[in-house]
Amino acid sequence: MSQFADPSVWQSWMKMPDMAAPPAANQIAGLLKDYGAAIAPARLEEFRNDYLQKAARLWQDFMSGKTPELHDRRFSGSEWQSNPMSAFTAASYLLNAEFMMALADAVDATPRDRQKIRFAVQQMVDAMSPANFFATNPEAQRHMLESKGESLTKGLANMLNDLQKGRISQSDESAFEVGRNVGTSPGEVVFENELFQLIQYAPTTPQVRAVPLLMIPPCINKFYILDLQPENSLVRYVVEQGNTVLMVSWRNPDKSMANVSWDDYVERGAIQAIEVARELSGQDKVHVFGFCVGGTIAATALAVLAARGQQPAASLSLLTTLLDFSDTGVLEVFVDEAQVVLREQTLGRGGIMPGRDLATTFSALRPNDLVWNYVQHNYLKGKEPPAFDLLYWNADSTNLPGPMFCWYLRNTYLENKLKQPGRVTVCGQPVDLGKIAAPVFLYGSREDHIVPWEAAFASMSLLNPKNAKANKFVLGASGHIAGVINPASKNKRSYWVNDKNGKARPRTAAAWFEGATEHKGSWWPEWAAFLAEHGGEQVAAPSSAGNDKYKPIEPAPGRFVKVRADA
Repeated sequence: MSQFADPSVWQSWMKMPDMAAPPAANQIAGLLKDYGAAIAPARLEEFRNDYLQKAARLWQDFMSGKTPELHDRRFSGSEWQSNPMSAFTAASYLLNAEFMMALADAVDATPRDRQKIRFAVQQMVDAMSPANFFATNPEAQRHMLESKGESLTKGLANMLNDLQKGRISQSDESAFEVGRNVGTSPGEVVFENELFQLIQYAPTTPQVRAVPLLMIPPCINKFYILDLQPENSLVRYVVEQGNTVLMVSWRNPDKSMANVSWDDYVERGAIQAIEVARELSGQDKVHVFGFCVGGTIAATALAVLAARGQQPAASLSLLTTLLDFSDTGVLEVFVDEAQVVLREQTLGRGGIMPGRDLATTFSALRPNDLVWNYVQHNYLKGKEPPAFDLLYWNADSTNLPGPMFCWYLRNTYLENKLKQPGRVTVCGQPVDLGKIAAPVFLYGSREDHIVPWEAAFASMSLLNPKNAKANKFVLGASGHIAGVINPASKNKRSYWVNDKNGKARPRTAAAWFEGATEHKGSWWPEWAAFLAEHGGEQVAAPSSAGNDKYKPIEPAPGRFVKVRADA
């Protein structure tokens, strides 16, 4: 094995006039040195020869006046093709990017280190796109000429405004207001404590199923992703299907919550919400729903209750949720022993993890879509971002209590203890997910970069391990959010089910997918049918929210969800 080539060697590879060495050579060499990584000399020579051949061909085409084809949406504007120098610059960049990523993939290192190296190289590659710089972006230059410089003035103003906010504007935030045109499903807050408010939504059908549905969203985001606008509200949909729906609205933590723990989120959060839902409905059991981290909290809470001899779930629905953290996708690059120890030292004994930092981390997972796209649009071209409800929600960050955040990082992402029966204790009880006695609906998104769908599928073997018929898995198209928020009324995208779910449990995600059937449209009706199957008899819809013990406090969506992390 050989260490990554010295940058001076890279220069010697470039035989064509004006052809620069692959960008960021020093940084990549430093990365490999830091990780003690290497590339086999034979592979390095193979990449070198391939690169030189393609570079020579590109240079010859340029000299002969042939414009290169650009198969990348960043360079889809007509300005890139109409300007030979811009087309050549973009093509050179794409060639260098291809070469650098190939090298990152060929590194001889542990899977975790290779993932980190690849992520770092990808960040550098994306940042160096000629579309990100005014001097090399012909679209931005055209806007400047056509506006007589106004686009540059406006772009500078947009950048200064974002610097004051501490984040890039992805949507016209003045177009939305929580409770006015997002998070608008009618209902009442019927309970609150220092961690959450509980919303009971108004029924829209004369009868409802006896078993209520308790929705536990992620505490890392605001709940109204599930209730954006009427046409794409999952809340509204399940209410219209004849369910009594209750929603946990987590408080946006401030300094007063600096010592709140994971146990608190489970005991005073999920378990408390389950108890209130039972008392409100008069039912022994409730449907329990969890989305992303909310699903991890919900499943942990039910395991704690099972250890106490209680089984309050009529069913458990988990959307894009990790219980087995063996495969955490690209997020793995942010979690290792050194990083977790650093967080524990700074936040573990008290403090607040800023929502802004969390948002920056998630944006880094898709930099072209969530960072550089807006640099080009807002700053280089001086345009205003369009009004988009999902991106407005994406910018509405939430903080996290330090002790809770540190416990979550170490015990799940780093040490993967939840999947091992009795390995971790929560609320004084050993957690065994296999002790939860409830039928389970699991959903994963095929293009999810936060919870890989195979990792979501892994919960199939953790829940009801001896009863294959009790679990149903559905795979949706698209990503972590867009796959979930796929309204049934729009009949878009598709989803997969495996009709053999109740006969023989496939051992792997690949085996499940091999036997799955694709269906056009939304997966929501599949979930509605699951809830109906386990929802009990039809009863008269409640005429008002709450009861004698839990009286309405304020209209939905409540005040907790309106508190901003950057306020």
